Amino acid sequence: MDTIGFNLYNHHKGWLVNMKQGIYEEIINKQILSKLNDISTEEFLIEKDKIDVEEARKFLASYISNVTRQALKFVRDNESNDKEALLKQIKTCNQIILTLSNQLDDKEFSKLQIDEAGEVLQSIYSKLNSVKSISKEKTIRPVTSIAESSLFTGSSHEPNMMNELKKEILSADEVDFLVSFIKWSGIRGLMDELRTFTENGGKLRVITTSYMQATDYKAIVELSKLENAEIKVSYDVKRTRLHAKAYMFRRDTGFTTAYIGSSNLSNPALTSGLEWNLKITEKDSFDIVKKFELTFESYWNNQEFKNFNFEEEKDKLYLKKALTEKSVREKQEVYFTLDIEPYFYQKEMLENLQVEREVFGRNKNLLVAATGVGKTVISAFDYKRFLKENGRPSRLLFVAHREEILKQSVDTFRAILKDFNFGDLFVGKYIPTSMNHLFVSIQSFNSAKLYEKVSEDFYDFIIIDEFHHAAAKSYQKLLSYFKPKILLGLTATPERMDGQDITNFFDGKIASEMRLPEAIDRKLLSPFHYFCVTDTVDLSTLKWKRGGYDLEELQNVYTNDKIRSNQIIKSLYRYVTDMEEVKGLGFCAGVEHAIYMANFFNQKNIPSIALHGKSSNEMREQAQSQLRQGKIKFIFIADLYNEGVDIPEVNTVLFLRPTESLTIFLQQLGRGLRLHEEKECLTVLDFVGRAHKEYNFFEDKFRALVGRTKHSIKQYVEEGFSSLPKGSFIQLEKQAKEYVLRNIKGLTNSKPQLINKLKQFDQETILELTLENFLTYHQMSIYDFYGRSGNRTFQRMLVEAGLKEDFKCDLEEIVTKRLHKLFHLNSRKLLEFFMKYTEAKATLDIKSKEEKLMVNMLYYSFYQNEPSIEGFNSVQEGLSAIFENDRMYKEIIEVLRYKLKTITHLEINHNFNFVTPLTVHSTYSTEQIMAALGYFNEDKRPGFREGVKHFKDKKLDIFITTINKSEKDFSPSTMYESYAISERLFHWQSQSGLNQNTPTAQRYINHKKQGNKIALFVREYRKEHGYASPFTFLGECEYVKHEGEKPISFIWKLKEEMPPELFAKANKSVI
Repeated sequence: MDTIGFNLYNHHKGWLVNMKQGIYEEIINKQILSKLNDISTEEFLIEKDKIDVEEARKFLASYISNVTRQALKFVRDNESNDKEALLKQIKTCNQIILTLSNQLDDKEFSKLQIDEAGEVLQSIYSKLNSVKSISKEKTIRPVTSIAESSLFTGSSHEPNMMNELKKEILSADEVDFLVSFIKWSGIRGLMDELRTFTENGGKLRVITTSYMQATDYKAIVELSKLENAEIKVSYDVKRTRLHAKAYMFRRDTGFTTAYIGSSNLSNPALTSGLEWNLKITEKDSFDIVKKFELTFESYWNNQEFKNFNFEEEKDKLYLKKALTEKSVREKQEVYFTLDIEPYFYQKEMLENLQVEREVFGRNKNLLVAATGVGKTVISAFDYKRFLKENGRPSRLLFVAHREEILKQSVDTFRAILKDFNFGDLFVGKYIPTSMNHLFVSIQSFNSAKLYEKVSEDFYDFIIIDEFHHAAAKSYQKLLSYFKPKILLGLTATPERMDGQDITNFFDGKIASEMRLPEAIDRKLLSPFHYFCVTDTVDLSTLKWKRGGYDLEELQNVYTNDKIRSNQIIKSLYRYVTDMEEVKGLGFCAGVEHAIYMANFFNQKNIPSIALHGKSSNEMREQAQSQLRQGKIKFIFIADLYNEGVDIPEVNTVLFLRPTESLTIFLQQLGRGLRLHEEKECLTVLDFVGRAHKEYNFFEDKFRALVGRTKHSIKQYVEEGFSSLPKGSFIQLEKQAKEYVLRNIKGLTNSKPQLINKLKQFDQETILELTLENFLTYHQMSIYDFYGRSGNRTFQRMLVEAGLKEDFKCDLEEIVTKRLHKLFHLNSRKLLEFFMKYTEAKATLDIKSKEEKLMVNMLYYSFYQNEPSIEGFNSVQEGLSAIFENDRMYKEIIEVLRYKLKTITHLEINHNFNFVTPLTVHSTYSTEQIMAALGYFNEDKRPGFREGVKHFKDKKLDIFITTINKSEKDFSPSTMYESYAISERLFHWQSQSGLNQNTPTAQRYINHKKQGNKIALFVREYRKEHGYASPFTFLGECEYVKHEGEKPISFIWKLKEEMPPELFAKANKSVI
């Protein structure tokens, strides 16, 4: 790949022979900078990146020696300004280099001084004969460093290994794979990258075996078809000496990388499970890389490994013979034990239920989670908490429609309650001996007329499983008669095929939903391989009404479209492993579309059937049976949702129409995500065409698949989905990707687009135009609406939309820029006080010290300095000045009201022996923390930047720490400074200069003996949504142990468990 580059260098810049085209991760010293400055930007594309300020201490230190690493950290810790910190660190290195130069009397050393711009050479590529001359796309490179070794352990906080291999391939000059077997499920996710790599001149070599028939025939054939690819196979099917799993990516730039570990080329091995793989680099593991190269070459030339060429019939016959026995399937074993303590994701769902009841007073609650993820387990934990709070008997009624479910449910409750005599069955032949804790079928409930035998308030806690059945007549007496303290509905399908929305029974609220990524990571659901396939149908001109496509038009454009139907079948053959093994569902735009698709597939010898709302139960059961047995390959389904299709064996799903509801999308996808022993993963083909400009579902759909991450969906679509559930990947065909990006970009929440939505609001809905209604209607977060720049307000945009008269406010700029300080608030106590104080326009009579501190917290949310510097006589006067303007007053009220109504967590009272409005698990900005502790007050606002603060009068030390200090997604040099070991144990690293014998360190270590308290405030990233991230108050913690010094590493034990959502981010090994 370097021939052109070499000639260009030789012809134009002879001295550049030693620098080759490719990617780098090189600190730019003066020598390199001089060369780069001489390169013509008309001929070459040179990419640079700033040295990350938090990684700089390690990166720069490794440039000279490990000895200076701690010194550079000290420099960083003593400068709060990022730019200045980076500059000082660079100067320190240059002084060292200059010292070396002077000491050794070698002026060449001075040329190695680092340029103070603080940049890293990332790539050099010729623009000649390259798309790089007209494209501004970033050069593809791995997320993990190509200069630093790292270990992959399957942790959810690591980059997705499948996505990482894709980027390694596309940035290499040569690729070598050494694996004991290759599965199509593993290689198909890499095929596009391997094809691009080899077509551009990259050389691919693969060594594998046919041992135990584990290799897929298709995988070898497809690899062999690639240009510049050579495949060698060991045909010894009884034994093999090759158990290695190793991958090398050679680069002429000197940044070769390799992966050595336990992952073969199969999807589960690459992306799920506790597979360990060590990535090594030429830069820091030179000897290992060289040994890898030599060993591979010795295998390559060993007679045991034979060349395979797909054009040679004898080779194909030989391979088929070696793989004749049934392939050994990689089975996903599911371990599901009923622990006494729930998992963190279950705790989060339980907390959501508690918030609904204790904060909002809603005691009818709906829990939504896919079939098979343990809704009954969560309901048992919920009841256990209720029992603990209310004591016996706490009468329970558990209702389901099948005996099997009831038996499993009573066993679950007995295990979790540690009471193996708990509960009585009332179903079939089972007759209860007590009515107190009854597990009853709806049939038995009605036939026995249970409602005539107990009073309406007899049961305190009622659980109805598969609540989507509750719309049926058989459930009406149950729902209308009883008056329990708690009613809990469990379902995977809140929207029924008959159009009824069961959330109406719960005031339109879903109390808690289990997210797909968590369920898949826990091996409760199957992983997915999601392919966005380019659709031939243009939907951009279809009618758009009531927030969606006109269903009749939509069905018409799809039905009888043979070009599209042939494309669907072609794509199926391209992406599935074996059509003979397919058990698929196809979701259609309507009845006619479903019937047409089934007929078309039958004509193409793919046995299929159509089901819809009018299909008989007998026909449904027959279709499901035939699909399970392999007699048909597809069931095509009409209507929004088809409740009658529940087949765990389903391994392929076709989305043949655009989905406009996230709930329906997840219901339909969930039909294929059920675990089954014969299913390695779910293959999803989503046909993506040119969408209507108002279609805004791509982002919601991908977010549901990706989960909670700091990156935008747009970035994932552009750069690859690096964060996905284990075993899963998303791949977009080129044109489909363009359609998705065009749609996402067209629907970004820019100011003009928001103003346009404000103008149209009263035409689309009868709701009053308030901030809360607008955000809820458009399913928009408060950060989406206000943007990242601090230059928007609801009131000002109403004016710009022509919906309100103009206004003038002297403090509008201050309010607009600082309003985001309210967006993170989630303390009910604080928000209610802020509401009351704001409504009174700062005239509220302050009766307590706590209220005074809360007023200060509100003041420092808007002002950066104490009142005297801001031109006020008091905090009250400063806030009064803001509230004087009616429109700014309304703005703040609307934000506070919205935040109050969207609380999702419970706050816990602190145990301090002094007054402060802080509550455990609530979230605050640094200014709000300092005001709550009285450090920022009416008289002064001292500086604070250290991340630690000792309050001598309160006998309190607080630690304010960031888990991911680097702005990069993955930073080995900083990720193990502050992190959660468990839900109660937290690892924290002190300031760099702290010795164990100092009074400060001794105060930390002996805080209990000395009567001091330690409090911890934590955030995940330094910045989120464009603003400085707030901190979650984790409460008090106690000393456990420490080690090292300068810095000292401490382990603290929290008195309260971390919030479940934060724990998932703070624990680096959550799996």
